[in-house]
Amino acid sequence: MKELFPFKQVMGFVFSLVLTVVAVSVYFFDLSFALGMTILLVTAFIQAALQLVVFMHAGETEDKGAIYANLYYGIIIALVTVFGTLLAMIWGYM
Repeated sequence: MKELFPFKQVMGFVFSLVLTVVAVSVYFFDLSFALGMTILLVTAFIQAALQLVVFMHAGETEDKGAIYANLYYGIIIALVTVFGTLLAMIWGYM
């Protein structure tokens, strides 16, 4: 019966709930903007990775290298877009 229980998914769900509670606690505690944003960003990236690996089974196929390469490519494109926008519109370099 133990092999039929989805222990990995249940623990992933519990850890997702813990990360959500940590993120919501930023709202209830009077934290500085920098500390609050740091906590929110860290918990968001951890939760996204957890969802990808545990619930979307990203590492369980034979083409996991291609899946992770596409993930890294998407992250790089997102970072270039965000920091390029900040560079041009906020910081005034252009």
